[in-house]
Amino acid sequence: MKVSDYMTKDVVTANLRDGLRQTHERMHERLIRHMPVLGDDGKLAGIITDRDIRRPDFVDTNPDKVDVYAIDDAHTVQQAMSGNPHTVHANDDIRAALNEFLGKGFGALPVVDDHGNVVGLLSAYDLLRAFKDVLNAG
Repeated sequence: MKVSDYMTKDVVTANLRDGLRQTHERMHERLIRHMPVLGDDGKLAGIITDRDIRRPDFVDTNPDKVDVYAIDDAHTVQQAMSGNPHTVHANDDIRAALNEFLGKGFGALPVVDDHGNVVGLLSAYDLLRAFKDVLNAG
């Protein structure tokens, strides 16, 4: 079982200079919680999560506002993301990816090819689908 068998192939990415509000809205619209972040060269620069965006230093905590999470685009993805993320390769065995998740507590990992290009995203949900297939196989 390979990572490529279970990864999400239609990956939504962010750019380093994207605003946090714009990025949060894209996540909400696409029902995703993790986005690989690409640099100007198109290569993986980091990963951003919905939790990164909702950190207290990026939200408006003014008590006079109705929406505590009034995220704006004054802050960029680069300010909130985790840089140099762990990755897995599309040809990796799914068990190796599982060990990365269990060992480090990741919610998702970018999947890259041999040239470092993002070709997918492997989430904990994707690993559950692989586990289901193992159980169904007997």
